[in-house]
Amino acid sequence: MKVRTRFAPSPTGFLHVGGVRTALFAWLVARQANGQFILRLEDTDRARHVRESEQHIMDSLRWLGLEWDEGPFRQSERLSIYHEWAEKLIEKGRAYADARSPAELEMLRNESRAAGRPFLARDHRPDNPPAWEPGVPLRFKSERKAYAWKDEVMGELSFGPEAIDDFIVVKSDSFPTYNFAHIIDDHLMGISHVMRSQEFLPSIPRFLNLYEALGIEKPALATLPFVLGQDGKKKLSKRDGAKDILDYKREGYLPEALVSFMASLGWNDGTEQEIFSREELVKKFSLGRVQRSGAKFDEQRLNWTDGHFIRQKPLEELYGLSEGFWPEQAAEAGEAYRKAVLGLVQERLKFLAELPDLSRFFFAEPAGGEVKELLANPIDKQLKKTDQAEVLGLLEAARTELGQSDFSEPDISAKLNGLLEKFNTKPGILFAALRIAVTGSPASPEIAATLRVLGKEKSLSRLDRAMSLLGQSA
Repeated sequence: MKVRTRFAPSPTGFLHVGGVRTALFAWLVARQANGQFILRLEDTDRARHVRESEQHIMDSLRWLGLEWDEGPFRQSERLSIYHEWAEKLIEKGRAYADARSPAELEMLRNESRAAGRPFLARDHRPDNPPAWEPGVPLRFKSERKAYAWKDEVMGELSFGPEAIDDFIVVKSDSFPTYNFAHIIDDHLMGISHVMRSQEFLPSIPRFLNLYEALGIEKPALATLPFVLGQDGKKKLSKRDGAKDILDYKREGYLPEALVSFMASLGWNDGTEQEIFSREELVKKFSLGRVQRSGAKFDEQRLNWTDGHFIRQKPLEELYGLSEGFWPEQAAEAGEAYRKAVLGLVQERLKFLAELPDLSRFFFAEPAGGEVKELLANPIDKQLKKTDQAEVLGLLEAARTELGQSDFSEPDISAKLNGLLEKFNTKPGILFAALRIAVTGSPASPEIAATLRVLGKEKSLSRLDRAMSLLGQSA
């Protein structure tokens, strides 16, 4: 079978992780079989259509490396095709014009509620429907029956005849509904596998009924479980804080990290592996290993995944990606210095938007008030228990030793380790005090490397100021 998959979003807003995961799985199935991946914009809901959303969808897929082979196709440009297929339904006696007003339909719904039964349009078909013409909704005339089918993810599924009902196929504005248009498009575009979210599962019996009425062979159907919110209790949605996928780009996440993370939302290869390259995913992915239950979106795991990919990046490549993320104070620094800083903080970065906070002290002297406060009221437990006079003595000794250093990293380390032995103190005291003195922060990269990159002049100047501040508060 020639494998052709599609991603067919409605351009009504920004894409978030749930939608893009569907695109990723469809892309992987196509790439694994050397097939085609098609992009189709299902823009028939004109009231909710957002033109900017179309470009957003394409930009998001391109950023993630999910290039499409055909498209984008727009349903709004294919109206004559849907009308032709609508006429086929009419000719087969499987569709009727429904000229009833919204008020009349609401009255019928109220009658059903009052009688304690669900409203089904098939129970209220008009006796003498008019000939269909533009401006009048066209409704599918369903055939009441039960269905059983195999879902590529969910396995064997079945629904009773109560799931079948008459539904609108062409609206009063002459645009088709999703329920009708996607079936025609998938058929004409030769789609072999249809992947969609779990929310559409109750509608599949209706689709099967329509496939039969049109004489169309159904494609392989794969229902993907929901991506759940952080609490794991309900579907991740825009209302619950699901982010625009391009926000991750703006925050400096790497696209390959997003792809690896999204693939693991509800899928695994049967091993303990958690990080995958695109090439590995294409080789290993299978719908048969997609889980049937929802997958929780875990932002901490996303950050861990992105941090892994950042650490694997060659420094030169990461430096190119870091453009636009540096603190403004870095503008006057030379490229070699910025690269040295990046190489030092690379291990600690979870995403590139963290770069300013992790590197600012390399480019600007920390505020005296912050240094004084942290030395007087340290966060580090060991430093907190140490008398300030002792801390001042350690800083003075470090200033003397570092003043005699050639400021190579090995020499800095040797001199600091010598001080640990001489004063019989712990790294959690000496190194923590040095870190605050030169960076204004309780956390930084390894202290000897930090001092080396800062350089002798800056390091000693900051030590002098810190000792002065500490002496004032002693």
